[in-house]
Amino acid sequence: MTTIPQDRVIRVLELRSVRGTGGGPEKTILFGAAKAAADVHVTVCYIRDRRDDTFGLDARARSLGVDYVEVYERHSLDRAIMPQLDRVIRERQIAIVHAHEYKTDLVALWLARRTGVVPLATAHGWTGHSPRERFVYYPVDKFLLARYPRVIAVSTDIKNELVRRGARADRVTVILNAIDPDAFKRSPLRRAEMRRALGLDDAATAVGAVGRAEPQKRFDLLIEAMAPLLRSRSGLRLFIAGDGSALPALKRQAASLQLGSQCVFLGHRQDVADLHQAFDLFVQSSDYEGTPNAVLEAMAMETPLVATDAGGTRELAFDGIHALIVPCGDVVKIRAAITAVLDDPASARARAAHARERIEHDLSFETRTRHLEAIYAELVHA
Repeated sequence: MTTIPQDRVIRVLELRSVRGTGGGPEKTILFGAAKAAADVHVTVCYIRDRRDDTFGLDARARSLGVDYVEVYERHSLDRAIMPQLDRVIRERQIAIVHAHEYKTDLVALWLARRTGVVPLATAHGWTGHSPRERFVYYPVDKFLLARYPRVIAVSTDIKNELVRRGARADRVTVILNAIDPDAFKRSPLRRAEMRRALGLDDAATAVGAVGRAEPQKRFDLLIEAMAPLLRSRSGLRLFIAGDGSALPALKRQAASLQLGSQCVFLGHRQDVADLHQAFDLFVQSSDYEGTPNAVLEAMAMETPLVATDAGGTRELAFDGIHALIVPCGDVVKIRAAITAVLDDPASARARAAHARERIEHDLSFETRTRHLEAIYAELVHA
């Protein structure tokens, strides 16, 4: 085994602020850190609100064996985080601070002025819908990102938005999200176990969806699209996994449509790969995405896929080759694509097999991490 001299190791601080269990970026950050090359040392640092009693990312980080630290804040604008971060940078000899959302995009620039580290940001997208996010936080974030020496965009749509807001095109690099193909594999044994756990017999057909129950995910459209199919097709069931602000309204919608046990809300789940073992079809119905991890997971698990043309989805899965891609917000076309999969399972399985091949060759964490590390090297040696 070759030993890398310590003075040649690139030391990176992945910096993120989030409440609860986070979302898709957490998978990218934590798994990416676990896959780092020998000449890159990654420390994952989360800014943790002391009032957040549902935070669970520390356990996930430990399970992956990544170098993980937390800094604590008493409230969202607590400047006491800065000396804590200064200490982490000094003790770990950090060269690059890699930010991941509007708060840490600001903090990383601040740290660059205080300590001389190189700031880098990944723009995962701007999915919130509150007035403060839409009219204050997100415009300010795009203004800040235009001043970064380098930004990673997780889709071409996001890059184009940053360029429209003043970023130099040559400073924004598109690196699609990725997935660990070894962690997401189909298993006939696990399929039987998970279908029993979900109350599915051999004749049942399970349609699944996974994501935060927030308005942009448009689970309401999925329920509307599925309702007549659930009534007309024996053994068909819909499972929605995820928690969020829209969940009560979604449950009321399902009740008003009298879907009963045919529409099941699973709440927040950590066992997404196991859920896919039971699914016969996966549907993404979003109006907005960055590069959706849910689509990557379906592709890796060889679950036949119907997805809206949201964000970077079209860059992950190509229509008719890896999935059926439909326009955002079109309930009729969503229903038609679901029907096409249910009526022609052989073609759906062929697309799913091609999707798995794309994951293994182009969209693996290994491939993504090497692209990212090339950017780290450029920034350090510039």
